[in-house]
Amino acid sequence: MSNPAEWKSDNQRNEEDLSSDSNGKKPQKLRRYDSLDIESAKVGGSHGHGFQQAASWAVILQLAFQSIGVVYGDIGTSPLYVYASTFPGGIKHSDDIVGVLSLIYYTLTLLPLVKYVFIVLRANDNGNGGTFALYSLLCRHAKVGLIPNQQAEDRDVSNYRLELPSTRLGWSSKVKSALEKSRAAKFVLLFVTMLATSLVIGDGICTPCISVLSAVGGIKAATPAMTEARVVWISVAILVLLFSVQRFGTDKVGYTFAPIICVWFSINAGIGLYNFVKYDPTVIKAINPWHIVGYFRRNGKEAWVSLGGVVLCITGTEALFADLGHFTVRSIQISTCTVTYPALILAYSGQASYLRKHPLDVSDAFFKAIPSPIYWPVFAVAVLAAIIASQAMISGTFSILQQSLSLGCFPRVKVVHTSAKYGGQVYIPEINFILMLACVCVTLAFRTTEKIGNAYGIAVVFAETITSSFMVLVMILIWKKHIILVITYIVVIMSVEVTYLSSVLYKFPHGGYLPVAFATVSMTVMYIWNYAYRKKYYYEMDHKVSPDQLREIAANTNLCRIPGLAIFYSELVHGIPPIFEHYAANIPALHSVLIFVSYKSLPISKIPPEERFLFRRVQPKELYVFRCIVRYGYTDARDEEEPFERTLAERLKAFVREEFWIDSMRQKNKEDSIEKEAEASEEGIKNGDEDRDDPATQGAEGVNNEELEEEMAVLDKAWRGGVVHLMGENEVVAGKGSGIGKKILIDYGYSFLRKNLRQSEKVFDIPHRRLLKVGMTYEL
Repeated sequence: MSNPAEWKSDNQRNEEDLSSDSNGKKPQKLRRYDSLDIESAKVGGSHGHGFQQAASWAVILQLAFQSIGVVYGDIGTSPLYVYASTFPGGIKHSDDIVGVLSLIYYTLTLLPLVKYVFIVLRANDNGNGGTFALYSLLCRHAKVGLIPNQQAEDRDVSNYRLELPSTRLGWSSKVKSALEKSRAAKFVLLFVTMLATSLVIGDGICTPCISVLSAVGGIKAATPAMTEARVVWISVAILVLLFSVQRFGTDKVGYTFAPIICVWFSINAGIGLYNFVKYDPTVIKAINPWHIVGYFRRNGKEAWVSLGGVVLCITGTEALFADLGHFTVRSIQISTCTVTYPALILAYSGQASYLRKHPLDVSDAFFKAIPSPIYWPVFAVAVLAAIIASQAMISGTFSILQQSLSLGCFPRVKVVHTSAKYGGQVYIPEINFILMLACVCVTLAFRTTEKIGNAYGIAVVFAETITSSFMVLVMILIWKKHIILVITYIVVIMSVEVTYLSSVLYKFPHGGYLPVAFATVSMTVMYIWNYAYRKKYYYEMDHKVSPDQLREIAANTNLCRIPGLAIFYSELVHGIPPIFEHYAANIPALHSVLIFVSYKSLPISKIPPEERFLFRRVQPKELYVFRCIVRYGYTDARDEEEPFERTLAERLKAFVREEFWIDSMRQKNKEDSIEKEAEASEEGIKNGDEDRDDPATQGAEGVNNEELEEEMAVLDKAWRGGVVHLMGENEVVAGKGSGIGKKILIDYGYSFLRKNLRQSEKVFDIPHRRLLKVGMTYEL
């Protein structure tokens, strides 16, 4: 929130900007702040990544510990079912085990470790990850976005600017130019972003089902009384409990889960090392990738089909990136390299050693390989770990949906920030409930891990392949890497993912359709909302109230001004929305001060508080009508500690003070010659810090203090008169002559979503007692 001390320092900085340079050689040109840039120009701006860079080692290690409980549960429980899914028909040759282990070694090394931990995490957006983070980076560097509310002033936000390599490769510029000129390419980028987001949601549904079912199913090996039906219903009960605790937030959930997952990784590493030494240490020869070639030679098509089981060893890898906003790059790198990766390598090696001696146990390899004295303790930890495994994708789902919501690609839902310390930790109640219902239904319908595994792989590999495609564009357009490095990434990383994708698609008829069905539903919702959002915005742009119309409205003798301050909300950032004219025609009364507020989301993660508000006065001055744009990043919280209206009023006062000071400086410089101006400016710099307290009220010559005091008195009186929140209740319908497709999207699809999801005043926490809605129909 603003305070007088902040206003003073801000004005002093601007005074220095408007004075001569430090050498007194050449006076700087005075700028008139007649656009919405007065606030954004005040901060010199650092290019830092906020929390990501500011975190101390103590905090990084703390977050590394938390990340173990949140991020790695999914990939950490993969040893429960990988070998069983890879060999559904049994092991035909002893060397096949070594071939599969070699595949697991190199898959874990190339994709989670090399690709995500050391490459993809670097492509974060001010510390936030996920597909929308990559999309936002591309939109900021190239004009490929379809979000219609861009402004030139947005690039003055310190976090908006990117630190780019100084060298410009010719082929990089050509690719950028081609993308910017192609509207089809822009639609494809947005479409693929929505698809990847939808696939991660599908992954978040499959993960809890397969993890919990596989762990609970282990009890069948100990007692025949545990039937499949009982396993299913116990799994359902556990899933309901898991989603019920999500409201406590990632912070508390992470601290609760991290010790359990640490114990789980320790058990896996210990049992793996024990089995490796006891049964067959020669499986270490799987380090030689030639065994992969031998495996494919012996099995042909069956080996290719089995890749759909091998790829399950990297389930949850996308959560490394999607959950980045909850933690930091360094914390995830530390936890992966020191805990997760070594433990998984030992776990798979130990199971392979056991299966070399007991190949018939492949369908239940994990539990069969447990030494009998510790079976029940390990089983208990396995069930707990399977419950926690779901946390990674659930948290990732919340994060990416928050991003898509802020960028106009998802209907309004309430985002609850569960940690005051870490801004990226969020919880979405509606989505949590929908995910719970979907998980319960999938568990009851599929009932076995083998069937769910067929569905699981498609969501995992498809999402990772899309991430790699975006990374290629990031390497070309933003990092400007040499073509050799880009080709190397495609050959080494993407070729592996495409191979796995071809295998999992083979299982589409056997359950693989499930995540595709979920993704289709999610994408339909996203597309309908984004389509109507863009159409509605352009309608308001075409029908906005012009300055002449506003003066006519204000000059209307039937229109009276009543005491108070009115805040009129709109999504339009380039003018006054048409609903205002509709309001004035039906209610011939305006409050003494009127502020048109537009909430705007930028394609960056965070906006510094001092750069959040942009003001502009609507002429003529005596109308006391202002426009304000409140800018948020896609991870910024909108439920401020102080009431929004108070923050807005104080920022407005700061704007008016600064506006008066700038006007006075302009007037003064018009009257003086260039030489006198230079001398006066140099003298002002020398004496400014000693003689000034607040330049807006007592510093510069020519300031009409009486006029400023009168302006402040009007604002204070309006504040004391009460604040009223005015919001447009727009009925959106397809215009006459629209095609059948457009009518279905707008009249039925968008209308259904809008009526059944959270309304704007609930999202923005607007007080109901002082809310007035104004209805109007938009024909798009």
